[in-house]
Amino acid sequence: MGQQRRMERDSLGERELPANALYGIHTARAIENFPLAGRPVHPALGRAFGDVKLACALTNRSLGLWAGDPAKVDAIERACRELSEGLLDPQIVVDALQGGAGTSTNMNVNEVLANRSLEILGLEWGDYKRVSPLDDINLHQSTNDTYPTALRLAAIRILHTLEHNIVALQESFQRAEKKFAHVVKVGRTQYQDAVLTTLGREMSAYAEALNRDRWRIYKCEERLRVVNLGGTAIGTGLAAPRQFIFQVVDQLRALTGIGFARAENLIEATQNTDVFVEVSGILKAHAVSLIKISTDLRLLSSGPDAGFGEIRLPARQAGSSIMPGKVNPVIPEAATQAAMLAMGNDTVIGAACAAGSLELNAFLPLIAHCLLENLEILARADDLLCRYCVDGIEADEARCRMHVENSTAAATALVPALSYQRAGDAARMAREQGKTLRTVVIENSLMSAAEFDEAVSPEAVCRLGSPAPATPRETMK
Repeated sequence: MGQQRRMERDSLGERELPANALYGIHTARAIENFPLAGRPVHPALGRAFGDVKLACALTNRSLGLWAGDPAKVDAIERACRELSEGLLDPQIVVDALQGGAGTSTNMNVNEVLANRSLEILGLEWGDYKRVSPLDDINLHQSTNDTYPTALRLAAIRILHTLEHNIVALQESFQRAEKKFAHVVKVGRTQYQDAVLTTLGREMSAYAEALNRDRWRIYKCEERLRVVNLGGTAIGTGLAAPRQFIFQVVDQLRALTGIGFARAENLIEATQNTDVFVEVSGILKAHAVSLIKISTDLRLLSSGPDAGFGEIRLPARQAGSSIMPGKVNPVIPEAATQAAMLAMGNDTVIGAACAAGSLELNAFLPLIAHCLLENLEILARADDLLCRYCVDGIEADEARCRMHVENSTAAATALVPALSYQRAGDAARMAREQGKTLRTVVIENSLMSAAEFDEAVSPEAVCRLGSPAPATPRETMK
């Protein structure tokens, strides 16, 4: 704009602003007042505000507002679209954590849109006679309806990414299920050998858990699409024309392609934030699944020489500055940390939502910060775990076979043919003689080699239930 500096005034006095700042005095005060998180609001929230403000501007235009100044309306709408597209991200600078229920974010948006509109019109920043942050950009609105609406929109958009990444991870495990369907291994309960299963079966369990997560996430949009836009300060629609209240959500729905609906009770929808607790709880459930799966992958790949060593994870980086050749399961570890953070944020969201009082929740910025962080970090964790880990898992079939032949878990597979007692005696003798269970069973003529191999085959260990009991074998020699 050619200015070296500019001065703006509000009810508290004057403030000098940087020459390159599209924002105004309210934003400048917020920058000073809230040096807390050390980073601005989530970019998705700022972009969602662009859509909300555009929906409001389009509604006001349809009602005949600014009819005598079409260039002004065009400039406002263009500025809103630029914000929605992320072109004005660097100008949304208020801290993610702030007092005022999000007023600082709303004013940051209002001032940036006003000054960008002025710039489009060829006017100086801060000369708000033509385009005002409050009288034009915020016309018929309040922080208390635009902020939660923008938050819902931002959350839904990241939800779509999260759902996509969960599906990709689920499908990766489904491919692993087929790939390892033939690999018989020891199943474990309470870290102890239990019964035989297949590596494919283990992978299928992870895929099914993720399938539940996927459908839970999909249903979250239904919870978030009901908005209080048009309710203004406390849900009464104060200072907004009835026609605006009836039309603005329709405009937002048409703009975004998301099925937004106006809340039937705008006062209730402005007061209560329990929907964010519900969605956060579903995200927490997914975080739990990620931790369980990641822990299992670390255990199954442990060693590789002195641990389970039944699978090999892709080697992503050297694991130690002192131990040569060590490679750590860094991707499952990273995914676990992301999930743990999400679980902690869930606790914060619950506390912040519970702290609302009377007609408003003052802690929406904290709710937004934690919710959007959870959505994004879980989406990234799913993507990393899929591409950098699960897609490249390999089975150590020889190691799995060795465990089967030396484990009491294989003895359990022989119970239908030998009885509990005889199978147990065989397992005890194998330990005492330092032989494999297979060798002991064959040497004592309890089963032929073919019979033993059939009993521990993929088909046998995956069979639902047991076949009819075989003729009891003779006791061991």
